[in-house]
Amino acid sequence: MAEKRIRIHNKSDKPDNVIKRENDIYLQCETIENELPKFLRGYFSYLKSNVLPMTRLAYLHDVKFFLHYLISETDIAHGKELSMIKPEDLQQVQAVDVNMFIDYCRRYKVETENAVYMYENTNKTLARKKSSVSVFFKYLYRDGIVEKNITDGFDPIRVPRPGEKEIKALQDDEVMIMLDAVSSGSGLTKHERAYWEKTKLRDKAILIVFLTYGLRLSELQQLNISSFNFGRGEFKIYRKRGKESIMPLNKSVTSVLYDYIDNERPKDEQIDEEYKDALFLSLQGKRMTERQIRELVKKYTSIALHTSRKAGYSPHKLRATAATSLIGRGNSIFDVAALLDHEQVTTTQLYARQKNNVKRDLVKGMEWEEERKEK
Repeated sequence: MAEKRIRIHNKSDKPDNVIKRENDIYLQCETIENELPKFLRGYFSYLKSNVLPMTRLAYLHDVKFFLHYLISETDIAHGKELSMIKPEDLQQVQAVDVNMFIDYCRRYKVETENAVYMYENTNKTLARKKSSVSVFFKYLYRDGIVEKNITDGFDPIRVPRPGEKEIKALQDDEVMIMLDAVSSGSGLTKHERAYWEKTKLRDKAILIVFLTYGLRLSELQQLNISSFNFGRGEFKIYRKRGKESIMPLNKSVTSVLYDYIDNERPKDEQIDEEYKDALFLSLQGKRMTERQIRELVKKYTSIALHTSRKAGYSPHKLRATAATSLIGRGNSIFDVAALLDHEQVTTTQLYARQKNNVKRDLVKGMEWEEERKEK
C-alpha cells in the first residue's frame, strides 16, 4: 500500500516547508511514544508543553535507550518488550543503576547480522543523557509512579567549561582557499569535478551565506525563494523556538544568489510542485537535505585545511568562522550575538577570546631546525 502524502493546510505566516519540518519532528516523537509504556503518557505531555520539539525528541531517544538498557543489561526488566515495562520495574531502579548506565554509554557496541558497531560518547553527550534520565525520574517521583527521588544520587559529569575547548574555525586565508576551490574547482578529484560543473554556483552561494550570517544548518536548509525580498535587500529566516528574523543582504550575497538562481537553478517548470519554492536544490531537483549540505561543506573546508574529506569542518564550524571573522574586524560582540541569535552574549565572548594566529606567531620564533641549518 502506497504511503499517504501529507498535505498541509497552512494558515500561519510560516512557509509550508517549515511547518512540514516541525510536523516531521512531532511524528518522530509520537513514533517513540507509541513504543513506550502507556503509563508514561503524562511524561509525554510534560515534555510536549515544557521543552522544544528537538529537545523533546532527544529526551525520548535517551529514555528509550535507557529502558532498552534495563531490559538487555540488567535483571530489572529482563526479557520484556519496552511497552511491557511496568511502574514496579522502575520502582526497583536505584541511583547506582543510572550511574552504571551513564558509564555504559561511554563506550558500547551494537551487533547486527553484518557488522559490530562501536559507539563512544563525549562527556557533553553523557551529560545530556544524564539530564534526560534525571527529568524522567523527577517526573516519575512527582506523579507518584515511584516512591523516591533518586536523582540526588546521580554522579556528576564534568563537561568542559566555556572557553576550555579550542574553537575550530577557518582563518581568513583558509576561507579564501575554500572560495577559490568552489570558484575554480581546484583541489577537487576528477569525480568531484564532474558534479562541481553542475553545482558550482549553488555550492558557492551556500558557502557565502554560511560565512556571512553564521546561519545554523537547519536555517539555511529551510531557505526558500520566497524568503528573499531583493527589492528591499533582505530575507527572512526561522530560528529556534519559531522566532522569525529579518537579515539584510549585502552585495556579495546578492550577487552569488542571483548568479545561482539565474544561471544554474532549474526553471520552475522543471521542478516538482513540492520543491518549487526551495532555494537550494539537489541534482534530483529536490530540496537539499541537511546531510547533503553537511557533506558539501566538509568537502570544501577539507581543501582549505589540506586534510581528508572526512576531517573537513561541519557547517557549525562555518558559524564559528563567521563569528571570529566579524569580531576580528572590530565589530561589537553584542551586535555579533544578535546576528548569530546567541541567547547569552557570553557565548559570543568565547569567539572574542579566540585570538587568531597567536599560536602561529609564537612558534614562528622557535624554528630550531632552520636555525641549526643556518649555523
